[in-house]
Amino acid sequence: MADETSPPVLDDATLAFAGRVFQYARMGHAEELAGLFGQGLPANLRNDKGDSLLMLAAYNGQAETVRVVLEAGGDPELGNDRGQTPLGGAAFKGDLEIARLLLAHGAQVDGTGTGSRTALMLAAMFDRAEVVELLLAHGADPDRRDGGGQTAAEMAQAMGATSTPGLLAGIARSAL
Repeated sequence: MADETSPPVLDDATLAFAGRVFQYARMGHAEELAGLFGQGLPANLRNDKGDSLLMLAAYNGQAETVRVVLEAGGDPELGNDRGQTPLGGAAFKGDLEIARLLLAHGAQVDGTGTGSRTALMLAAMFDRAEVVELLLAHGADPDRRDGGGQTAAEMAQAMGATSTPGLLAGIARSAL
């Protein structure tokens, strides 16, 4: 008998269903998810790593699924257990379309979840120039520092990025 503080015991069918739902997000099964949302599935459902359906869809480049989850009430600021946000995932992957969708649906351009790195920092580090330009156009702060005290430009240089340090240096010079 489980006490009141222990998590509920789930049967095999429930666990299999949950696994399918998260696979739908990863694999871009937007229509299936839309149907489940219509039946009451919560849009902010999270897996054992804290990844929401939106995070999984964004990280795996599933733009239509991202749109469906957002329209069902998915929270663009809901980070995972590692402090990553969907916008950070899109920035890391360099997915301009998904970054635009997330920003249009309320993702904070300088949001960090429970971490300290913004989407701009991630995009800069991994040399995602188009995403850096998009984030800057939406007001991302190039002077913001992460928990280690580094700016996006400093992180990009440390990672050997070739395009983004110049983009960020141009912003710093134009602000003077």
